[in-house]
Amino acid sequence: MVFDLDPGPPATIVECCRVGLWLQGMFENLGLQAFAKTSGSKGLQVYVPLNVPDVTYDDTKGFSRAVAELLEAEQPDLVVARMTKSIRRGKVFVDYSQNDEHKTTVNVYSLRAKDRPTVSTPVSWDEVRDCLDGADPDWLVFDAREVLERVAEQGDLFAPVLSLVQEIPALA
Repeated sequence: MVFDLDPGPPATIVECCRVGLWLQGMFENLGLQAFAKTSGSKGLQVYVPLNVPDVTYDDTKGFSRAVAELLEAEQPDLVVARMTKSIRRGKVFVDYSQNDEHKTTVNVYSLRAKDRPTVSTPVSWDEVRDCLDGADPDWLVFDAREVLERVAEQGDLFAPVLSLVQEIPALA
């Protein structure tokens, strides 16, 4: 299950970090592990691995929509759960619609086509917190060389997403 956090200018990845940490805390309280990665562009993505054979897009989309709408209701000055561009200025769009078989999102470790090619990079929750505390959007920008160094030093922070088995809690 994925949550694509997309900042509406002038918001940046710093605001995405705040929302990402709220998501991480919410899932932790539900007994689920979540993993963060940069989009390699301007946003942050939060993944909740499931890896159970019977889960469907209907399951993940319904649950993720409820989570996004709850965040919007609790934090309306910072979070929006609707795609309408006119309401996204200065807010973080929590895109739950990525949980659909017809949607695509950038894969982990993908280079982005920019003047300075940056990479969609797994990050620790400590790094997300540091970016938020330092209020520096450049804290979570990585090029290919930096990512290779990170993997050599830290291993693949995203590896558990492929194997961790978790289940979506029932909506009450």
